[in-house]
Amino acid sequence: MTAANSKITYTAAEVAELIRPLTQSVEALQKENAELKRKLEHMNEVFANAQRARFGQSSEKKTYVLSEDQMSLFNEAESCQDHKAEEPAEETFTVKAHARKKKRTIDELAKNLPVEEIVIGLPESKLTCDKCGGTFQLIGKKLIRREMIIIPQQEKILEYYSCTYACDQCEKDTGFAHIISTRTPPPLMKHSLASASTVADVMTKKYVDGVPLARQEKIWARQGVELSRATLANWVIQCTQTWLKPLYKHMKQRLLTQSVIHADETVVQVLKEDGRAAASESRMWLYASGEYSRNRIRIFEYQPDRSGKRPESFLKGFAGCLVTDGYAGYNQVVGVIHCGCWAHARRKWREAMPDGATVKTSKAAVGFQYCTKLFSLEKKYVYADGKSRKEYRQNVVFPLLEEYFAWLNTVHPEQGSKLEDAVRYSLNQKQRLMAFLDYGDVPISNNLAENAIRPFVVGRKNWLFCDSVKGAESSAIVYSLVETAKANGVEPYEYLLLVLSMLPYLGKSPAHDELENLMPWHPAVRHREHIRKSANE
Repeated sequence: MTAANSKITYTAAEVAELIRPLTQSVEALQKENAELKRKLEHMNEVFANAQRARFGQSSEKKTYVLSEDQMSLFNEAESCQDHKAEEPAEETFTVKAHARKKKRTIDELAKNLPVEEIVIGLPESKLTCDKCGGTFQLIGKKLIRREMIIIPQQEKILEYYSCTYACDQCEKDTGFAHIISTRTPPPLMKHSLASASTVADVMTKKYVDGVPLARQEKIWARQGVELSRATLANWVIQCTQTWLKPLYKHMKQRLLTQSVIHADETVVQVLKEDGRAAASESRMWLYASGEYSRNRIRIFEYQPDRSGKRPESFLKGFAGCLVTDGYAGYNQVVGVIHCGCWAHARRKWREAMPDGATVKTSKAAVGFQYCTKLFSLEKKYVYADGKSRKEYRQNVVFPLLEEYFAWLNTVHPEQGSKLEDAVRYSLNQKQRLMAFLDYGDVPISNNLAENAIRPFVVGRKNWLFCDSVKGAESSAIVYSLVETAKANGVEPYEYLLLVLSMLPYLGKSPAHDELENLMPWHPAVRHREHIRKSANE
């Protein structure tokens, strides 16, 4: 047999050895392909969420999940067609009732504005009748139109003089006059033009209206008053540290006595901070009393970082329910009942949902629908008392949550996906998300804190940063006062004007009762606000 006709045979072991490199290469490529596919899906999720955040609706109140009934709307003409259906007659054709926002009338728009009548009458020279020589008499007037005018802000200087009196009789009897002098009101700031009204105006424009001091400087200049932003900043910081700080501390003490506190935080940049670069990120913390509390309190606190030691220190002595998001730093707060936020849980499901998701095509849509149903159930008892709300939650809401967490255990998401984030969030936060069931005065979300901190976030877009630590601390104090005033239905400028007018009379260390009388929820303050509103109506 020749060599050409000879056959080469291989054993199974030899064949396996020969193809092993090829098999390993195929397996490596498959593994790499799966990893690239996972990364692509993850980036698509990130891109979809970025597009939603930029162009989609920001409200979470509407349902994003398409149910089967909603999907059938596109086939409604085919599925509901009935050739025998009668055409509606003109007299029986009706439109389904729906709520339509009522347009505001001019009377409603102008109800709080003073009214001045402009009567266009005839001059005396034209009151003589050209036909008979008689005199025209006014017999009526007709309203033709209404206009709203703007009266520019006016400034003036008040000069306080103290008067001195001498008794003439004492001087005649004894040769020495008995002299007395009047005392002027205490100044807000010594050797300064600052008054309660000017400082309240500056604070309101910055911390309520979001107008930075640099813009206020230009506004003052247009009105003929040269005030630098440095002077305005000095007014704010000095008055805050001298007069408003005791009010702030009193509010904090009252907050720690509440049964429920909400907490949240956001970024703030402080340029001149010892040992830190100007671009460093500091934090503004927000603590608020619960929505069912009689005293609605909002306290802001500046801190240089996001450490869990910050809420631990602030909330020292508090022993109620603490409602927060899933940030682990709150774990350092001991002696409290930690309550989670279902709005954050729902948001995780929303981020994991692809566009056009339904409960049959997306696990994230199912999770989102569970959360939406929970919020719908809570709305039914929003006005009930705490005891009734607790009983309702135990009987109605608790079974829904048991079903939700049982379903979670059946979901096995792909590693690194947004769906995994949503599942992990709910499972890790289960104890805190269930805590509200035992407390009727605890809400199911931390939306109150997010709404309370929003004015600071919106204002930050205008003034961008704080120049110094004292400026950041002063901002926290003023934000606390104006947001607490707003929460209690008191106009911020009027409240600042009141406290800045009264506190100089009380000195730098007012008594507890004196501070309590100046709280926005105090009947005396609310009564002044009622009088002010009545006077404007």
